[in-house]
Amino acid sequence: MIEPTPVLDIRIGTLVPGPRAPEYIPQILKYGFESFSLTFGNDDVDIDLQKLAERVKAVLDGTGVVISSLGVFGNPLGETSQDEKLRELFARAIDSVSLFGANIVAGFAGRVPGASIPDSIPRFKTVFGPLAKRAADRGVRIAFENCAMGGTWWSGDWNIAHNPDAWELMFDALPDENLGLEWEPCHQLIQLIDPLPQLRKWVKKVFHLHGKDATIRWDVIREHGIQGNVPWCFHRTPGFGDTNWADIISELRLGGFRGSIDIEGWHDPVYRDELEMTGQVHALEYLKWCRGGSYVPNPR
Repeated sequence: MIEPTPVLDIRIGTLVPGPRAPEYIPQILKYGFESFSLTFGNDDVDIDLQKLAERVKAVLDGTGVVISSLGVFGNPLGETSQDEKLRELFARAIDSVSLFGANIVAGFAGRVPGASIPDSIPRFKTVFGPLAKRAADRGVRIAFENCAMGGTWWSGDWNIAHNPDAWELMFDALPDENLGLEWEPCHQLIQLIDPLPQLRKWVKKVFHLHGKDATIRWDVIREHGIQGNVPWCFHRTPGFGDTNWADIISELRLGGFRGSIDIEGWHDPVYRDELEMTGQVHALEYLKWCRGGSYVPNPR
């Protein structure tokens, strides 16, 4: 059992496919993950979250491991019937997240397909205004993932919440205190943004972190640019990328963050396939080291 200590103010865990959680989690508990973020997508819109919560609680009972958040990933600003079902799932996740012992629902902010970020803000306000109130009434926070999903400032299909200029527009439109970010340095590095100063500025709005990093090949950029034929960046599992996560966690502690860093695997170009869990467990141990290692109580 994981005993609560001040070190666990920041837990290190991993993402788990929500529908498979009762079968998936028991296979990896032994590696020392301290939290799990359960993720859902368009294929999961009909899932019974109450029954799932009962099964997940039974798996975690007595372990000291927690569910950090529920993640609902799709386009909640879209107009299709599938998008409508995803919005309903987002609302049900807000209603059900407490059953998992958590208070964060994360996901994409969505986007009006093909529209610019500024042109998507009215629709964002229309959709998330009621969801923010619904969440606040239940003591729930909403955290927007910062992945561009291939979009730019001018056009895209999935998510407006990938750039600090967009965050300014979003949180100006909806200044609710329970709206914030699900942040990771990877998605900033691949925009050539320095993540540390950004984290320092936005830490009060960071509710949850994905543990994912990036490697930038600056030699490729200098020779081929960022629109050439040679790959210039890779998503990486923490411990294999460019970011010093000791600095990240220090900034989180200095900013008063309390919550989880959950590793987002299945992206690393090297530690993948048969090496996937090898890479994730390395990231787990690396992030625990960056957190300061094992808790040592002060002398009395």
